[in-house]
Amino acid sequence: MTFTEPAATPLALLLLGRGTDPDSERGVDCPGELPPASDPSLVARAAAAKEALGNRVFVLGHHYQRDEVIQFADVTGDSFKLAREAAARPDAEYIVFCGVHFMAESADILTSAGQRVVLPDLAAGCSMADMATYQQVVEAWDVLTEVGVADTTVPVTYMNSSAAIKGFTGEHGGTVCTSSNAERALTWAFEHGQKVLFLPDEHLGRNTAVLQLGIPLEDCVVFNPHKPGGGLTPQQLRDAKMILWRGHCSVHGRFTEENVAQVRARVPGVNVLVHPECRHEVVLAADLVGSTEFIIDTLAAAEPGTSWAIGTELNLVRRLAAQHPDKEIVFLEKTVCYCSTMNRIDLPHLVHSLESLARGEVVNRISVEPTMAANARLALDRMLALPQAMPVAD
Repeated sequence: MTFTEPAATPLALLLLGRGTDPDSERGVDCPGELPPASDPSLVARAAAAKEALGNRVFVLGHHYQRDEVIQFADVTGDSFKLAREAAARPDAEYIVFCGVHFMAESADILTSAGQRVVLPDLAAGCSMADMATYQQVVEAWDVLTEVGVADTTVPVTYMNSSAAIKGFTGEHGGTVCTSSNAERALTWAFEHGQKVLFLPDEHLGRNTAVLQLGIPLEDCVVFNPHKPGGGLTPQQLRDAKMILWRGHCSVHGRFTEENVAQVRARVPGVNVLVHPECRHEVVLAADLVGSTEFIIDTLAAAEPGTSWAIGTELNLVRRLAAQHPDKEIVFLEKTVCYCSTMNRIDLPHLVHSLESLARGEVVNRISVEPTMAANARLALDRMLALPQAMPVAD
């Protein structure tokens, strides 16, 4: 197949899947403990299929994947790192992307025509990416054109967006960003225009603009695609520097300012480290904020005996706690959960993909339409060309 386009508890943390948070943004239910693979032979089968394929296959694994899947990844990373790795492997006939749909699309865009990208489960999507459709963005751009600001607006889309949105961004002179290079992407955008339309995560856009670029909070407005004119007046659009799309991550959007206060009361001396997809008030209440790679590097460099509360996806936090037993690492939210769509990539799906490829059958191929891919490539190439680090001020 080719796809083109709770009750009181004495525990510090509620048992997984045993509670809900009515104050959280719309998100996914906590699924509880991930079940083990039903077939104990799956690990051996995956290893055998991967060995049979040899250098013909390159497996990418996002940090939020299950451990049973991550063990077979040739490279693990966040979306930015994996995008670069996909582009740097021209000799691999097959790219098996253990992540979600938009990541596999980006890999297809960045790799050559002779390479084929496989997503082990086509249902592995992203609720944030689904919050901005191509038609909605076209209509929003029409609104910006009508009020006379489109010509001075540069679109910047988060990696967590569809190929169609990346294509729109590339066609209109914009770039892609990830949580690890959003500051550099926005700096570039403001060198090329007076305003930014940031898609589709309002929190990453707001946190980066206000906390890293020093843009006043009042210069950021939220465009709601479900309201006429985005729910904004023409003057609000003319005055704004950051036009933020109304979208969010269903996992990171769960964290609240109250979670931060509770963990500080529960764990004396705790360091609170959160992802920039969290709400602005959560980021302000935290001690540190950074991308997935920043979180990993910070914990690796932390002193033994220190305590950390991490506001990001559960698979990664559990893996970090296991890797650093000399530090106390806990989840920021009491009703923790996995990213449900990331967890659709499980060992049975991975085994099916690898064994099919070993037989010469390409299943679940992700292929982006050529014109869309060409425009999206423009935006992705602009991202990949950004400097790897911001210059340090004297």
